[in-house]
Amino acid sequence: MEAHAIQRTVRQSPRKMRLVVDLVRGLPVNAAMAVLKFSKTGAARQISKVLLSAVANARESSERAGAGRVDPEVLYVKTASVDEGPALKRFMPAAMGRATPIKKRTSHVRIVVATKE
Repeated sequence: MEAHAIQRTVRQSPRKMRLVVDLVRGLPVNAAMAVLKFSKTGAARQISKVLLSAVANARESSERAGAGRVDPEVLYVKTASVDEGPALKRFMPAAMGRATPIKKRTSHVRIVVATKE
C-alpha cells in the first residue's frame, strides 16, 4: 500500500530543498520525522508538513479500503522528489540607473510513503 502528498510552489529554492530531501529518502517515517525535527534548515519544516500529510493520506486510504488503520511505524519514505516550480521575476536597482533581474525560485515537493512488503 502506498500514498503520496504534493505541495506546490513552496517559496524555497529547489537546490536547498533537495539537500534536505536526500536525508530522508528511504528512511522509516519515524526516523525521517526525527531527522527533520532536528534539522536547522527552513526547508525541513516544509518537508515535514508534506510527510505528515502523506502519512495521513495513507491512513485514510487504508481505512477506506477496509484494511484497518495503518501505523506510522510500518511506513517508510519510498520516494521523495523536489521539482522546480515557477520563478517569481523581480528587478533590483543597480548602478547608473540600470536594473538587474532577480529570480525568486519556487519548488514542488512530492513524497510517497509505502508499507514494507
